[in-house]
Amino acid sequence: MIRAYKFLMRPTMGQAIALGEMLRDHCSLYNGALQERRDAYRHVSKTSVKYGMQSTQLKDIRAFDPERQGRWSFSSQQATLRRLEKAFIAFFRRIKSGETPGYPRFRGVNWFDTVDFPKDGDGCRWNSTPHDPTTRVRFQGVGHVKVNQHRPVVGKVKTVSVKREGQKWFVVLTAEQEQPEPLPATGSVAGIDLGIANFLADSNGEFVPNPCHGRTAAAKLEAAQQALSRFPRRKAKDRTSNQQRAVEKVAQLHGKVRRQRLDHAHKTALTLVRKYDFIAHEDLRIRNMSRSPEPKPDPEQAGVFLPNGAASKAGLNRSIADAGWGVFLTILHAKAESAGREVIAVDPRNTSRQCPECGHTAKENRPTREKFHCQACDHQAHADTVGALNVLRAGLVRREAQPA
Repeated sequence: MIRAYKFLMRPTMGQAIALGEMLRDHCSLYNGALQERRDAYRHVSKTSVKYGMQSTQLKDIRAFDPERQGRWSFSSQQATLRRLEKAFIAFFRRIKSGETPGYPRFRGVNWFDTVDFPKDGDGCRWNSTPHDPTTRVRFQGVGHVKVNQHRPVVGKVKTVSVKREGQKWFVVLTAEQEQPEPLPATGSVAGIDLGIANFLADSNGEFVPNPCHGRTAAAKLEAAQQALSRFPRRKAKDRTSNQQRAVEKVAQLHGKVRRQRLDHAHKTALTLVRKYDFIAHEDLRIRNMSRSPEPKPDPEQAGVFLPNGAASKAGLNRSIADAGWGVFLTILHAKAESAGREVIAVDPRNTSRQCPECGHTAKENRPTREKFHCQACDHQAHADTVGALNVLRAGLVRREAQPA
């Protein structure tokens, strides 16, 4: 199996400048390759430029610009071109499926934060000074950079990436390792129902409260963004020191909220994986759930629109984003795979409206957000617990139906 590790780097001032220049030059390569593809297709010949054609030009590009493009790893530049190729593949795939995707965009220097090295030892070297008590990673054109390695790396390192987050630098590794020993069986199963008031409820009647990290930090974020809005929009190189500090303050607050959500998702998923052998959850289409409502034109007045509930839907969308369901489910599946547990997604339709006792399904069974009252058999329970019970039953049925 493949596992990722992320460590904070502590570069010197000169190394931080070199890392910034590496991102800048890879961003320039990405934008140049994108411009070549656009110009070629706009030509009367309608030429389609692919990755292989652009990769063969790298040798000439490096020879023409040795101070910038020739300074960095050849394989990392190939990875940047593959990144553009993947963007175009995804663009055309969405077109074929009937969606309306945006054309791949040019990247600003501040929006290009990652450089990939496809192989450890080709332009980079993890643990480049093995006899040094301090772990270091070496990058071509940068040197040996100190790493705050807070846990051991198990397995063979396959790829290395440099990532910038605000003013901090991280190294991200992927390591190939053997499948770990599964956790001892507990004999317990559970269905979970994700929500807003409670982060989740399980079929055993237990609840995990929603920490609402974004809502907690909303006042500080609002103040920081108001302070930033007082400055005119400028490119990064033209910002004053006060404006740059305001930008960094907003980024720090958003970064803290993101880390809090990740921490909560990891801890909650680990608790579930240790407790249950089988976990069923709703197969949520989060992007559709957080989509803005369509405008309602007034048929009697041209240019006038009727109320469509956009304000209240915007508040619900913020709550869904703040809960971080998608991140949590991704982490849950990854931890379950490592622990030898089974996780199944089921159809969420009517899970909170169907009575677990008699099977009666009706909208009236759920009169409020938290209350479930069956109109047929008078069964009463918490609505989220009822949803989790129905999710568990559907998950068990689906597991039995799967071929052995």
